[in-house]
Amino acid sequence: MALPEIVSRDEWRAARAELLVREKAATRARDALNAERRRLPMVEVEEEYVFEGGDGKATLLDLFEGRGQLVVYHFMFAPEWDAGCRSCSAFLDQIGHLAHLKARGTTFAAVSRAPYTKILPFKARMGWTVPWYSSYGGDFNHDFEATLQIDGEPAERPGISCFLRDRDQVFHTYSTYERGLDGLGSTTSFLDLTALGRQEEWEEPKGRASALGAPAGSVRMRYHDEYED
Repeated sequence: MALPEIVSRDEWRAARAELLVREKAATRARDALNAERRRLPMVEVEEEYVFEGGDGKATLLDLFEGRGQLVVYHFMFAPEWDAGCRSCSAFLDQIGHLAHLKARGTTFAAVSRAPYTKILPFKARMGWTVPWYSSYGGDFNHDFEATLQIDGEPAERPGISCFLRDRDQVFHTYSTYERGLDGLGSTTSFLDLTALGRQEEWEEPKGRASALGAPAGSVRMRYHDEYED
């Protein structure tokens, strides 16, 4: 096995300091890339999608649960499968407490093509509380390119799509798939994909931090049991 080289503590500190310069440059580059993502235009979603969840039928607007933003995880679970994708399941396993996203006016939900009658027992087996909806029989997964046609057959791929609402109008702002999901799972990583970002005053473009009528994101930080939803 090729293990790291063994050096003295002083040599390690020097190497670490050199790497830190590049890490800080990568952080600044990531901030700039996130700002460019927030500058992307958006497109109105006019299709009347219908989902099924724990409370019965729901529209895309219903999935927001009254909040201003929605992050949808396209969970690979085809109608003919008996269980969800193992990789997608590992992804959901790492999702933290959703209260911190909700405090920033952002809802997280999973959507799959499998019927809800298959999703419900699998969700119970995994012990998840994340909202999970079925788009069975609809075009949602196809329209947002989480289900592709390959040689005439549907093929699933994992992804995330972000939506913003203005009253009853819903807009699609961003999507990413497969390797674009690397490193995601934390509250800030999901917010960085959205049009409003972390809702901090330092973020570009200016004016997004108060778009939902609340103080900047860090001001709202609480223990997860202290939030008032």
